Amino acid sequence: MQTSQITAELSRHYDLAPSLEKAAATEEIYARTSRVISPPEWAIHAPYVAEINRLKKERNAVILAHNYMTPEIYHGIADFVGDSLQLAIKATEVEAPVIVQCGVHFMAETSKVLNPSKTVLIPDPQAGCSLAESITAEGVAQMRAKYPGAPVVSYVNTTAEVKAASDICCTSSNALQIVEAMESDTVIMTPDKYLAQNVANESSKNVVFWDGSCIVHELYTPEDLRAYRENMPGLKIIAHPECTPEVVAEADFTGSTKGIIDWVHAEKPARAMLVTECSMASNIADELPEVDFAKPCNMCPYMKKITLEKVLWSLHTMSPEVTVDPAVADGARRAVERMIDLSRKLQG
Repeated sequence: MQTSQITAELSRHYDLAPSLEKAAATEEIYARTSRVISPPEWAIHAPYVAEINRLKKERNAVILAHNYMTPEIYHGIADFVGDSLQLAIKATEVEAPVIVQCGVHFMAETSKVLNPSKTVLIPDPQAGCSLAESITAEGVAQMRAKYPGAPVVSYVNTTAEVKAASDICCTSSNALQIVEAMESDTVIMTPDKYLAQNVANESSKNVVFWDGSCIVHELYTPEDLRAYRENMPGLKIIAHPECTPEVVAEADFTGSTKGIIDWVHAEKPARAMLVTECSMASNIADELPEVDFAKPCNMCPYMKKITLEKVLWSLHTMSPEVTVDPAVADGARRAVERMIDLSRKLQG
């Protein structure tokens, strides 16, 4: 259905006109994001936030939102927020029969794989991922043929078919630990070549990799970072490991989205630049008013396909529903559960 048709249909069931009254009624929620959303903007968002929060209770649904969601989603309607690992773990813990995944398609697939009996909704099925689309199960088979006996560690940013063809999954927060835990001297990593190269720089293993990358993180350059440092004395630069090794070398800290958030909360630098997707700094700005965030903005066009209107439509219609072939799901589940179990063991 076209966006205009969705808007028209929703308007027949809900009063979604900008409202100062509803903005006031959701003032407590707005306080979490007032540094990055203006009061007039919140008056536009508030009717959607109010209806979504009402409807998810009616549907007995929970909303899982990735850290790259826009602030009105991240703070306004999400029940749980986090990076890929946190959301994968949370998907195994929630009791609600309905999960609405505010993130890209592979994340919704992962939730369905881990919860085959639950209804998993994604507000926009076109919210894909360039990294996930860079490899197929056939690509995994090619890597196995090239490096016989080497275990395959696949990033969670992959389709269920690729997960099922792999031995274990990883996220950016646990990739090094997962690779180090493999018994083989050679480990295959797919599909992010930069994450693999950054892991290889710290690993005792021979890490070989697929030639994939993230369209957001690969755009940053060392020259960008040096220019920001020159113009902002005392700037602390925090990079995501999907960036190139040259960018990572320029950073003061490198970590997953959760690792980045934890570092900024702990260190509270006067000035910080998060070298990752646009919304990260916006989503933690109100929690850290003492930090001045520089915001280089490489936006993920796929993440931004998820909007309040589409979330409301998803809950209103209980669609689009994510399905995964049971045979594929079994293999993918094993790879994801191995990652979760090993991560818990290594942390414990």
